[in-house]
Amino acid sequence: MPPSPDSAAPKRPVGRLAKAERRRQLLDTALVIIREEGADRLTLGHLATRAGVSKPITYEHFSTRAGLLTALYKLLDEQQLQALRQPLLSVQQNVKDTADVLATAYIHCSVDTGGEAHAVRAALSGSEEMGVVQQELLAGYVQLFSATLAPHSSLAPAALHRYCVGLVGAGEALSVLMLSGQCSEREAAATFSALIQGGLRASSPQS
Repeated sequence: MPPSPDSAAPKRPVGRLAKAERRRQLLDTALVIIREEGADRLTLGHLATRAGVSKPITYEHFSTRAGLLTALYKLLDEQQLQALRQPLLSVQQNVKDTADVLATAYIHCSVDTGGEAHAVRAALSGSEEMGVVQQELLAGYVQLFSATLAPHSSLAPAALHRYCVGLVGAGEALSVLMLSGQCSEREAAATFSALIQGGLRASSPQS
């Protein structure tokens, strides 16, 4: 009997994934572990068990637990940054609307990640890897804030950059407050919007 068209085509063995696919599978499984068991339970060995792979595979992709946590933090951050960019496409040309959209989107992104980013960051706290990745990721948010607020600011670029560094820090602090149950998402967003607007109105063109 001649082989069918399907049997003639080469097939990847069951359970075998391309390297990029396997890495994403491991990261997705790591997030499940954090949600269900907490960040303290996330080790390369436990990840291998939950993902159904051998331990050397997890070491091949991440080398160390800190490497895994760093990769997770970057993944969550990129998802949050993409979610933040989308609402900004329709920002109105006035300070209040721009501040409201920026603040609401930023705070809501923390809800979307369910606190996983904060759990990962806490697990990485004090490590050399965390210091490096935080600086890298902070730059992306500051750049986005600066580009969004520049049309409404008279600050020189260097001063606007410093201001946006402060805003990102404030937004992060408000997100932590919200996730700990000390305020609602709406309250956190309203406070953040007021901070953005107040700073812009009080700003001067001097750097």
